[in-house]
Amino acid sequence: MNNQKVYYFVGIKGSGMSSLALILHDQGFKVEGSDIDQYTFTQRGLELAGIKVYSFDENNMREGLTIIAGNAFTADHPELKKAREMGLDIVSYPEMLSRLMEGYTSIGVAGSHGKTSTTGLLAHVLSGIAPTSYLIGDGTGKGKPDARFFVYEADEYRRHFVAYHPDYSIMTNIDFDHPDYFTGIDDVFDAFETVAKQTKKGIFAWGDDPLLRKIKADVPIYYYGTKDSDDFQARDIKRTTKGSEFDVFYHDEPLGHYQIPIFGEHNILNSLAVIAVSHFEKVDLEEIAKELLSFKGVKRRFSEKYIGDMTIIDDYAHHPSEIKATIDAARQKYPDKELIAVFQPHTFSRTIALMDDFAVSLNLADKVYLTDIFSSARETSGNVSSEDLGAKIVKGGDIIKLDNISPLLDYSNAVVIFMGAGDVQKYEYAYEELLSNLSFKNN
Repeated sequence: MNNQKVYYFVGIKGSGMSSLALILHDQGFKVEGSDIDQYTFTQRGLELAGIKVYSFDENNMREGLTIIAGNAFTADHPELKKAREMGLDIVSYPEMLSRLMEGYTSIGVAGSHGKTSTTGLLAHVLSGIAPTSYLIGDGTGKGKPDARFFVYEADEYRRHFVAYHPDYSIMTNIDFDHPDYFTGIDDVFDAFETVAKQTKKGIFAWGDDPLLRKIKADVPIYYYGTKDSDDFQARDIKRTTKGSEFDVFYHDEPLGHYQIPIFGEHNILNSLAVIAVSHFEKVDLEEIAKELLSFKGVKRRFSEKYIGDMTIIDDYAHHPSEIKATIDAARQKYPDKELIAVFQPHTFSRTIALMDDFAVSLNLADKVYLTDIFSSARETSGNVSSEDLGAKIVKGGDIIKLDNISPLLDYSNAVVIFMGAGDVQKYEYAYEELLSNLSFKNN
């Protein structure tokens, strides 16, 4: 690493890329980058840090740049192509992250679901106790040169996480996703087991996941959950409209009583993982309990707004398991309110591969609306539509369009949950504008 060089991020608004850019910036390196012009939820952090963001243009390439290549872009991207022609240094996102975590106690959080929330929770808790650098997949990153811990989200897509050799790994679950890359669940398992075998000190894995129970590694694997067969166990769980509380045991050794102001069974499990790794790093568990109390969540994970008598939740959920967890959390916090799900399917291949599971999860809401499928740069069309998914949903399944959000105005004193990994927020903003105007007129 050279603090005289300029590190240029191709795709700097990406959720991991923006986090990585902020870490480098915090550590005194010169950072800039490029991306699409459309506003993204990761953008504000870059703006506040004073990091220059350009529109994609091959003319941005100049002598002396070190290029950080985003995972979403192929070698044919105009900027990357130009950089190669000029002989510039090009480093992949995983390679750069791997360099940055050297010299710290590194903790990688992997999982088909839940890794962003768990990484955010772990980063929040450890940062309150010791200097901690962290990279969270919601566009949040912090670099501390004197850090004790380096906490990062380990993304399984295209096996990017096999570039890392962490001290500890947290594994929240193994599920089939990314059907545009993985050939099946065995392929996903193989990727996770590769990471397990590269972990240096210990692995903390969810005990109810049958695939995680099959993982083989050269370091101890500790399972967390709510069963007697788990090494770290949550007992006497109480879930209320204020959050959850529970006792934690390592085998039969009591590790204290904990309260969390967040919702859903998955967040109890996430907290258990954080407590487990902290216990092995000899972190004061009373301090852990204190820090858990002040966690506010991460971006685009159960983010709430209130307009008039309506509660609006924005969530990144784009897989059936994530949809189920989000609706479970909403039921816990709002047990007496009607839940309306607005879901934007993300990619054609995922919609086809998991269609029946999507229908089952979405039917946990009281009413379901769908938007058109969000395509990606890798996948612009497919032989499936939102109407196909809607036909399998018994709690509605009507398609709403951006220019007509009015069906959502039929509800009062209810909860509307906007879910998706694409640009579902534009539907949310359109609804909020309609709702605000309506509330203003009524006042």
